[in-house]
Amino acid sequence: MAGAQCALALRQGGFGGRVALVGDEPHRPYDRPPLSKDVLLGKTDSTAFDIDWEDLGVELLLGRRATGLEPGVLHTDAGPLDHDALVVATGAEAVELPGAAGARLLRTVDDALALRADLTPGTRIALVGAGWIGAETATVARRLGCRVTVVEAGPAPLPGALPAELGALMARWYADAGIDLRCGTGVAAVEPGGLLLADGSHVPADHVVVGIGARPATGWLAGSGVALDTNGAVLADERLRTTAPGVWAAGDCVSYPSARSGTRLTVQHWDHALHSGAAAAASLLGSDAAYDPVPYFWSEQFGRMVQYAGRHGDADELLWRGTPDDPTWSVLWLRDGALTALLAVDRPRDLNQAKRLIDKGTVLDPARAADPEVQLKSAAA
Repeated sequence: MAGAQCALALRQGGFGGRVALVGDEPHRPYDRPPLSKDVLLGKTDSTAFDIDWEDLGVELLLGRRATGLEPGVLHTDAGPLDHDALVVATGAEAVELPGAAGARLLRTVDDALALRADLTPGTRIALVGAGWIGAETATVARRLGCRVTVVEAGPAPLPGALPAELGALMARWYADAGIDLRCGTGVAAVEPGGLLLADGSHVPADHVVVGIGARPATGWLAGSGVALDTNGAVLADERLRTTAPGVWAAGDCVSYPSARSGTRLTVQHWDHALHSGAAAAASLLGSDAAYDPVPYFWSEQFGRMVQYAGRHGDADELLWRGTPDDPTWSVLWLRDGALTALLAVDRPRDLNQAKRLIDKGTVLDPARAADPEVQLKSAAA
């Protein structure tokens, strides 16, 4: 997404020089969110972007892996490519479970197509990780008639992303869907016929799927002069310029400074890839605008649309808008009265209004904000 949007924005911005889009997969640039939804469900085999690359004059160099970088030269497994400017948009790669040879991942369209063939009625599926991908995959597997067990080392679903009290509420969704959710224990080993857990129990499974996160795919930048943080993300400035002259970065692989959040952010979601790709192109073409959008993502799971905007901290005040027993509800986070983040379950209007309020740093009246019958934008103090 980031690379495709960058190339598109360069042309839309009037750049008339050569543009080459290099990717290690053999497929034309495609959308990833449908992989855990429509592709797994068999509704489509391809999520390629509807972009006429030939008409745009963008050269697609597919099945070509970046292997190194020096000033003015990108090294690939098919030979060097000279350039005047480079945008690093190599994304992230799925974290593999040590000792889990044969376990499936869900990151690429080929991963999705291979997994889809295994999701047949009665098949026992063990999912490692109750994060966003785990929940979406579990949703589809149950819909297709599989018997599903989800194993999560954390105390509740979505550890690290949400407070445990909210994750515990989402555990109900697994139970209601007929999924065996086991939290608070890790995987000791992947064995023939299933998983051996750290607590000594065994999960029978015909197939194991691992969804325990992703890390920036930046190992190929070693020795390039492009600085990385401790997690491997490319360190960029507010205009997405890296520490190497003439090199920008966008998408899942970049760490950028957020004045709104008061820290650097590495965001691995579709919305960020979309906007950072275009922002890198604008920066390359001379714009001095700082890149600092309100982070946003969504997940479709267990018949619900779950959306999140902003970034909350542990010290922020948590405010319920409705109750978890309601068909729809939201949770707000406030810092010194100002809205910093919102989690919405089937409340898209809350989400859309929250993004604007977070962007402006709007202070809310807590009593009005907690009333689900009051529009969130009307709760401004």
